[in-house]
Amino acid sequence: MKTSCLSVPVAEPMPSAGFLSEVIHGLSQAPKSLPCKYFYDEEGSRLFNEICELEEYYPTRIEDQILRDNIFEIAGLIGNGCRLVEFGSGTSAKTRHLLTYLSELSSYVPIDISGVQLRESAGQLAREFPHLEICPLEADYCGISGLPGTNRDPGKTIAFFPGSTIGNFEPDEAVGFLRNIASICGTGGSLLIGVDRKKDRRILEPAYNDRNGITARFNLNILARANRELGADFDIKSFRHHAPYIEALGRIEMRLVSTCPQTVHVDSRDFNIEEGECITTEYSYKYTLAGFAMLAWKAGFELVKSWQDDNNLFSVLFLRVLRRPTRYGGTLPDLREDPVSVRVW
Repeated sequence: MKTSCLSVPVAEPMPSAGFLSEVIHGLSQAPKSLPCKYFYDEEGSRLFNEICELEEYYPTRIEDQILRDNIFEIAGLIGNGCRLVEFGSGTSAKTRHLLTYLSELSSYVPIDISGVQLRESAGQLAREFPHLEICPLEADYCGISGLPGTNRDPGKTIAFFPGSTIGNFEPDEAVGFLRNIASICGTGGSLLIGVDRKKDRRILEPAYNDRNGITARFNLNILARANRELGADFDIKSFRHHAPYIEALGRIEMRLVSTCPQTVHVDSRDFNIEEGECITTEYSYKYTLAGFAMLAWKAGFELVKSWQDDNNLFSVLFLRVLRRPTRYGGTLPDLREDPVSVRVW
């Protein structure tokens, strides 16, 4: 019988020194930037959960429906006896579909940067699935090189990366991140991933500029966190949220725009910010199915199956680690533009 391993210590939270050095580095660049991974303190995680419930923010709602509608086929492709590893687990809401329908899971390893939410979610799952071994890991998933030990050796490792979070990486960085996932999963491993599709800006921009201002509060919260944890003195009221879609680059750019000339102090450093100058906090790249299949192939994955909604707004992809994972190994995808379902062997 599988048992919970919730008593296994989670990794230490990321130190303030890392936050400080990355803030100083980002504000020293042109254009200025702040790393989006620091959105997710306790307040940021709470606000993001609110965003996922917004009418304008379609990705969460549509991805959840895709998983619901295709869960039997997805579970069949994943198979029995695997270790399920989720990168950026959050509340693990979508993961419940998999935990309910996957047979004889070896273990579930949720990885998240927000320790408070991770522990709350893992505790709730332990109550819902009392015979499942759950091994939470508090960490920046970009730096994961190995997984915690479990009581039962897995037959294979399946990674789950929902929410179109892969879009937060620039394409070359996405290849590197996916290549690391392929290495962690190893031979016989697979990845189930959510990917947001390219579409009209009239759909995209409202999703990141909601009329209730929740996304604005989420974006501005990173400044509040820097003030609280680093002793910075951002005047939060002198910044406004703006998230345009840059069609030529295929990405949403989350920005904090200064409404006046100002100087911000961080750890004895002074940063002058002009009126109208932007601090970029996040990219969110959108993909065609063919484009993402090529990116995944470069990282050592082959596309096995894709599912999407009727309007092709969002896709869930099942990718398998290539049998001979080299830098550009395996079979080159030969895809029609946005096929409904493609197998590449």
